[in-house]
Amino acid sequence: MDPADAPDANRPAQAVGELPPEAITFAGRMYDAARTGHVDVLKEALRLGLPANMTNEKGDTLLMLAAYHGHAELVELLLHHGADPNRINDRGQSPLAGAVFKKEDRVVEVLLQGSADPDLGSPSAMQCVTMFNQEGVWKEKFEKASGKGKGETEKPALP
Repeated sequence: MDPADAPDANRPAQAVGELPPEAITFAGRMYDAARTGHVDVLKEALRLGLPANMTNEKGDTLLMLAAYHGHAELVELLLHHGADPNRINDRGQSPLAGAVFKKEDRVVEVLLQGSADPDLGSPSAMQCVTMFNQEGVWKEKFEKASGKGKGETEKPALP
């Protein structure tokens, strides 16, 4: 090893969890792509190794942002790449509850096909169905959902 490559004892090491500005800018572009439904941008990024469960400072995953903003095709892509449909954000909200709240029926269908748990979160998607008078549309489907009761009840611990 060349001494010039050795760490400088007088220079502080990068703090754990601190990201370089380029990484923060890139992450912001990915979250914006999820919000705006830019499938091609995320398709390429996922192909190159972007984690499907990447989470922002509020605990929102790419899937949560895509679901909340009504991008069913993107939700399907993220699920295909391993996004967790039952990952709740820091406010205890699930992607499915967000889609019910926004009345994004196609997104709700895709999430149910992806094993989203309607009983997960606070309020849960099932509670949202009642709050927003959508029982006629979703109650029976939620009661029969393949993911019912399979979601985490707590946010996963950070590594």
